[in-house]
Amino acid sequence: MATAALTTLDPRSRAAARGWSDITIRNLFIIPTILFLIVFNIFPLIYSLGYSFTDFRASTNAAANFVGLQNYRELLNDPYIWNNFAVTAKYVIVSVVGQVVVGFGTAMLLNRDIPFKGLLTTLLLLPMMLSMAVVGLFWKLLYDPSFGIINYVLGLGNFEWVGNADMALYAVALTDIWMWSPFVMLLSLAGLSAVPKHLYEAAAIDRAGSFYTFFRITLPLVAPILMIAIIFRTMEAFKTFDLAYVLSTQPTTEVISIRLYKMAFQEWQTGRSCALAYIVLIMVLAITNIYVKYLNKVKER
Repeated sequence: MATAALTTLDPRSRAAARGWSDITIRNLFIIPTILFLIVFNIFPLIYSLGYSFTDFRASTNAAANFVGLQNYRELLNDPYIWNNFAVTAKYVIVSVVGQVVVGFGTAMLLNRDIPFKGLLTTLLLLPMMLSMAVVGLFWKLLYDPSFGIINYVLGLGNFEWVGNADMALYAVALTDIWMWSPFVMLLSLAGLSAVPKHLYEAAAIDRAGSFYTFFRITLPLVAPILMIAIIFRTMEAFKTFDLAYVLSTQPTTEVISIRLYKMAFQEWQTGRSCALAYIVLIMVLAITNIYVKYLNKVKER
């Protein structure tokens, strides 16, 4: 009865007076959305895919010449590009592992009756609500060797964070961990709150230790939602541009997205940059597919 009421037009409505059916009303909402996605998502993808097979340069009026797979071959044989991918992989591993450890650990601490729990959770979520460019500028001031508070608190003197080639990437990853650990914490809290309490009660009756309880009850049941958090954060970390670009100019922090930006908008190698964008897209899809397959195996257990 309720379903019929929701799918049937009110005979006194203007739509019914004009002879519109419920299917017509539905299409009026769906078709503009589909057109929007085609124009702003699908069309640019197809358009840039075509350019990836040409030598087109947006800085000139010269016609684009078809070069086939030449752009892809040159990029895949370029050791400098592979170095950018290596920097990106290192950044993704450090950043995502740090976010999972900090986020899940914080969720474990908050998953109990503590004073002002709601307020604490809200405050901890604030970093991920900020603009990445603003966060980058803010942390650049914190890392400053002259007046940055981080060196003062740690007693490091004039230690260079973003100016040090060996430390710059870790400084950027630390900023990303600070910003996005709350996202992992939020999803982990949702998973922890869904764990049946009677399992812990049964473990307590059997005198199971905290180590056994965590690895036999908590972690297996939270693993699926934790994997979802890892998937999202891996994709986002792989595409990181703002933080790395704002915080440091060191070659050791030139992730693949920065290289793509320089190739497209500083060197104006438009066709080649489109090819690089698709290589990155394929890699992200491949990594995500591996995560999804592992997630399905976790859910089957």
